[in-house]
Amino acid sequence: KIDFRVDRNSNLHFIIGKASFSAQQLEENFNAALEEINRLKPSSAKGRYISKATVATTFGPGIPVDPASVVSAAA
Repeated sequence: KIDFRVDRNSNLHFIIGKASFSAQQLEENFNAALEEINRLKPSSAKGRYISKATVATTFGPGIPVDPASVVSAAA
């Protein structure tokens, strides 16, 4: 189950895990979230649907992620 919210600037926010999760569990959850986002992509959206991605802890610094490499690896 993935719950996400979209703010007024079209930024998507969702939780992929907790500190107690293993790296493999976090990776699986991240890939599942990206698959769900791409599945819900409207048919009218053309080009790259995910233009930028950042992974961060609560109140921690964000780590930029290349969405092209992640999406191709998840597919």
